[in-house]
Amino acid sequence: MCKFFYIFAPIFKTSSMRRLISIIMISACLCMYCVPAFAWGQEGHRIIAKIAYDHLNKKAKKQVDALLGTRGIIYWANWPDEIKSDTIYPQSIKTGWHYQDFDPGMSDSLVADALIHYPADGGNLFRAMDSLIAIKDKDEHVMRFIVHLSGDRYCPMHLAHKDDKGGNAVKMKWFSSHTNLHAVWDTKLIDSQGYAYTEYAQMIEDVYGPERRAIEQATDKDLLIHTYHLTEAIYTYQQTWDGNTYHYIYRWHRDCEHQLYIAGIRLAQLLNRIYQ
Repeated sequence: MCKFFYIFAPIFKTSSMRRLISIIMISACLCMYCVPAFAWGQEGHRIIAKIAYDHLNKKAKKQVDALLGTRGIIYWANWPDEIKSDTIYPQSIKTGWHYQDFDPGMSDSLVADALIHYPADGGNLFRAMDSLIAIKDKDEHVMRFIVHLSGDRYCPMHLAHKDDKGGNAVKMKWFSSHTNLHAVWDTKLIDSQGYAYTEYAQMIEDVYGPERRAIEQATDKDLLIHTYHLTEAIYTYQQTWDGNTYHYIYRWHRDCEHQLYIAGIRLAQLLNRIYQ
């Protein structure tokens, strides 16, 4: 178990700069070799944050706005990806905060166990989230990471296979452009619908809103297993896909939207709980 909470507890109560340094200390506890990857893309993370913002209670919204600025969870949602070249936070990429690898054919119990017994390799998404939540109080940089990584955990290609680098090594052709499976789920499925993020968030809310209570009542394990099975279905489909981009969009864009909605509702739940 990482011991930085005890060693650096006094630091978290001092200056803002020292709080930022605490993020680096998380990295020391998560250090390993891995391949950078980014989930959902700019529109996806904004959609998730917009859905979440619309479901914050008054107290949580007031606290989050005070910390990040009015609607700041939307405007800062992509910051953890944008700083990938910043020398202050290189470990968030190098130690795999943004993803968690899973093997194909895992049982539900083994998948769920990753939430409790963090895997020794293949990303640090769950460990990073738990560690950041523990030091979230009045730290805008930590909160930006929480907002972003909370969305990452519902992106199928961020719970994907290590041997193909989360779909990055699965080459595809999207209309006339060469791409890969990871990029399709990060951006291309979302961009194919042609909405602004505000329009898309509203459309997703209108379509999937009736599922909100069920999503709120689900456990983290339930939703992790759901996302894992979706990821495995995507890999299975890839083996027989005929290369027709329109077919791909028709088959998968609703699943993509559903994941965005789950991510938004669960982020709202998390923030409402943090600021209860």
